[in-house]
Amino acid sequence: MYATTAGSYMPSVMKKTFALSLGIAFIGTMLGVYIPPAMFLPLVILELALLIGALFLRKRKAISYSFLYLFTFISGMTTYPIVAHYLAIGGVSTVIMAFGTTAAVFSGLAIYASTTKRDLTFLGGMLFAALIALIAISIFNMFWPLSSAGMLAFSFVGVMVFSGYVLYDFNRMKQHGITAEEIPLMALNLYLDFLNLFVNILRIIGILGSKD
Repeated sequence: MYATTAGSYMPSVMKKTFALSLGIAFIGTMLGVYIPPAMFLPLVILELALLIGALFLRKRKAISYSFLYLFTFISGMTTYPIVAHYLAIGGVSTVIMAFGTTAAVFSGLAIYASTTKRDLTFLGGMLFAALIALIAISIFNMFWPLSSAGMLAFSFVGVMVFSGYVLYDFNRMKQHGITAEEIPLMALNLYLDFLNLFVNILRIIGILGSKD
């Protein structure tokens, strides 16, 4: 009974809260062009602080809509330099192709995870371990940059990990349902899945395109 009742909130996550989160992030990315370069590092630090705060708040299921929208707005702004970089080297078509591919992959995985009879929540532990490894490599890359081939391999792994998270998050909603209070938290999870999937796909298309 609980899963059925809670699960009725899934359309709200997808059609309203999640979509609005992406829209707010898009606005933040568009405004990124007006942000002085010196401001991006403080914004990244603020974004990380909010993300760490979300990790603590998620245990209490206390993430609010205002927190969600503030985070996605700042996240959109910090994504601008990445998008601008690939706009410069690959043009608008590169970004559009990356976004379209991300939307198609995300939607396909979401449909599968929401309709399959399999319980995919066992993926949680493995995905978390893989995520920690990705974070460690990202920190390493800040000090000892990866080669083009290394970054390409890193991005392919990133696509697999965050594709796994899309499967995990949607299947978890199907298996256990969500309450109204959990909607902002689940929307944040889905937003992070989509954003990281997009960034990795954009990087792959950008790297492969630069070799042509």
